Amino acid sequence: MKESLNLSLQQKMQQRLSPLQVRYGRMLEMNGPEIEDEVQRMLDDNPALDIVETPSAENGPDEFTETAEDMQLADYRVDDIPSYRLEAPDRSESERTYEPLAPDSGQSLLDTLSSQLAEHTLSDEQRSIALYVIGNLDDNGYLTRDAASMAYDIEAHTGLPVTTAQVQQMIALVRTMDPAGVGAVDLRECLLLQLRRKQQSPPVKLATEIVEHYFDIFSLKHYDRLASLLGVDQPTLREAMKVIRTLNPKPGGEIESNPADDRTRHIIPDFQIDTDGQTVTLTLLNNIPELTIEESFRDDDPTPIPRSRRDREATLFIRQKRDEAREFMRLVSMRQETLFNVMSAIVRLQRDFFVEGEQENLIRPMILKDIASITGYDLSVISRATAGKYVATGRGVYPLKLFFNERPTDDNDTSTHAIMAALKECIAHEDKSHPLSDEALAALLAERGYDIARRTVAKYRERLGYPVARMRRDI
Repeated sequence: MKESLNLSLQQKMQQRLSPLQVRYGRMLEMNGPEIEDEVQRMLDDNPALDIVETPSAENGPDEFTETAEDMQLADYRVDDIPSYRLEAPDRSESERTYEPLAPDSGQSLLDTLSSQLAEHTLSDEQRSIALYVIGNLDDNGYLTRDAASMAYDIEAHTGLPVTTAQVQQMIALVRTMDPAGVGAVDLRECLLLQLRRKQQSPPVKLATEIVEHYFDIFSLKHYDRLASLLGVDQPTLREAMKVIRTLNPKPGGEIESNPADDRTRHIIPDFQIDTDGQTVTLTLLNNIPELTIEESFRDDDPTPIPRSRRDREATLFIRQKRDEAREFMRLVSMRQETLFNVMSAIVRLQRDFFVEGEQENLIRPMILKDIASITGYDLSVISRATAGKYVATGRGVYPLKLFFNERPTDDNDTSTHAIMAALKECIAHEDKSHPLSDEALAALLAERGYDIARRTVAKYRERLGYPVARMRRDI
């Protein structure tokens, strides 16, 4: 076997992003509050970056700005009394002050069940087992571990001999707590736990029998077969179905959702659009101040010739911070300009939506390439500039992603929003005992002028959150 050495040349093209481009892409992805925090962080970190101070027109040099409190202090201020005696706070330094805080009224599922556990008389060992069982519940209230595994883990971590029967006893205790249905291992058991707490009327008893013995047939919505097996008529079965629909398949979810968090969770728009007849005014909303280079870091300042090592380091520090500040100011300016140009292009293409009534059926087909053809930006730049951004109008706040929708076919200028609205209307008015299949929905949409394929109907139906026809069937 011979060994040989070969020398070959290979030509390769690679595209790499500069650090400036990477920072620019990250800043494009930021929304209003995030970019404001970034600017404030740079103001705190870089001494060469400063804010342009705009003189207020309200307070001129000769304008009287003395308050009533200042006038009262001036009446009592004499040369014999030092100023700190008049301006001293009304409390001593040793006095503790407490700022009022908003109470946290939200409780997790673990807190709720633990507080109920305190109402039972249990030994320390039983309480530890019960807390371990509660800790193995997921956010929906379902038990994620079996009793034998939990008994083994408790004994391995604590060294206490715990049997499976003891764990099962605490699981049964947890299942008696509120909300009803917690501690179940699957949906069927969760529904049964809730049904057994209800007043045992004939519909509740029939619903319990359905869930306990015919859950698979019920989940497939084979109502005719279910009525035949139970020996009941359709009205009686319908009453039992009403009872089952009142049950909560995720009992732990209602505890995890804190109303206080829902009230504080809000959207801050990045753009505002005002319309006056046919005139559309676009405003970029932000609280970014006008930035400049701090006076002592400017180029026109006389810089001494660096002689010592300390002087050279100081000169290098000044130059480095000044360059960083200029680069950041440039990035902020580029971001603002890019966002405004992209939103201006969206307003230009979706003018009917903003002027004529802001209805989704007025949204034209628009993709990233349409914005790129107007602005000249790359598709990735447009995608970053619109991600997580919102626009405020006189009728509401809308995400920018709402305006992007593809054409069903190349020769069709109908937006997907109009087709999905028509599809939603068709499903809402269908016969629930015989729901329409995707083929029937496609034929019905074709009668309305929307000629799309069956698989496109299935895609839009899934996007709207509707299941297949068999699962939409109702008794």
